[in-house]
Amino acid sequence: MATAGIPGLMSNYGRMDVTFSHGRGAWLWDTAGRKYLDALCGIAVCGLGHAHPDVTAAIAAQATRLLHTSNLYRVERQEQLANRLCDLAHMDRVFFCNSGAEANEAAIKIARKYGHEKGVARPAVVVTDGSFHGRTLATLSATGNAKVHAGFEPLVEGFVRVPYDDVDAVGHAVGNADVVAVLVEPVEGEGGIVVPQPRYLSALRKICDERGLLLMLDEVQTGMGRTGRWFAHQHEDIVPDVMTLAKGLGNGVPIGACVARGVAAEVLQPGTHGSTFGGNPLVAAAAIAVLETMERDGLVARAQALGVRMLNGFRDALGGNGAVRSIRGHGLMLGIELDRGCYDLVKTALAEGLLINVTADKVVRLLPPLILTDAEADEVVARVARLINDFTAAAA
Repeated sequence: MATAGIPGLMSNYGRMDVTFSHGRGAWLWDTAGRKYLDALCGIAVCGLGHAHPDVTAAIAAQATRLLHTSNLYRVERQEQLANRLCDLAHMDRVFFCNSGAEANEAAIKIARKYGHEKGVARPAVVVTDGSFHGRTLATLSATGNAKVHAGFEPLVEGFVRVPYDDVDAVGHAVGNADVVAVLVEPVEGEGGIVVPQPRYLSALRKICDERGLLLMLDEVQTGMGRTGRWFAHQHEDIVPDVMTLAKGLGNGVPIGACVARGVAAEVLQPGTHGSTFGGNPLVAAAAIAVLETMERDGLVARAQALGVRMLNGFRDALGGNGAVRSIRGHGLMLGIELDRGCYDLVKTALAEGLLINVTADKVVRLLPPLILTDAEADEVVARVARLINDFTAAAA
């Protein structure tokens, strides 16, 4: 039986009642001509902002030549992109797909096949509470959120769940002989911008090395300069065995990547995994343009500097608000946790020409584009702080 919603579309999204017609940089315009400051950038996707001229030019040029041939043949742009990503990450090989969920599916398949090749009949992967890895059945099962699971049981087996940012819990879990890998986010995004204690990833790297396990990092949201390094794990000077990317890699063009090194890079062989569209000439050209633009314009370092600027701004503006439990972040992943549910702030902000997000019920999540000017960053801080102060004062 159909439910109420937008005619012709399934009702699986709770969409805001606004339609955007075009964008430029950190700004969007709706079909009525109203202007919005975008502090969410498509949920950490449009790191270069909207309608970036270099990405637009790359897409247009490639579209005049070739869109798709499939992975039955070599794809020059795909190979160029793979080599560039491997250089940046100090890893060996890439599998391209179309989304973060697909990239995580590939990682899970690598872990399972790696386990079977070691003689483990029922390989298991350690995952964490509060995590989000996607909405396919396997990635949904890996996700540490019961609300995401509801209605889709039975879940895929083979996951051992532990608290996030708890090294001892991981150490205990890997005592299970079936465990072959550990999968975590360097910062939990959907979980509420949860930043672990320093050296958390380094400790996991040590555990995996000692046990012969794969360390798999979901960098779908944290990767591509978002935290002030190309990939968030580089803050700790470690290298995972498997890393997943998507979101900011294509600046809005659907592309995912599963990057691997060492033995993990050799697990998938012909016939074991694939993607019809993955890494086609169009998306690869767009992603190459993203990488080149980020390097040329110094946007990775810029994300780090902007993140510090905005965190300090929020602490100054909200430090006296007793309803604010925590102001935290890593680069341009920013979270402001309140002592109460605050989903209404999203609609209030929209009405005032500002795009934000609330996740984990009580956390205002900001994922602005890396191309923000100082003035735009300060404007986001001022407007969000005023919204929060007004909201908490009214509810007092």
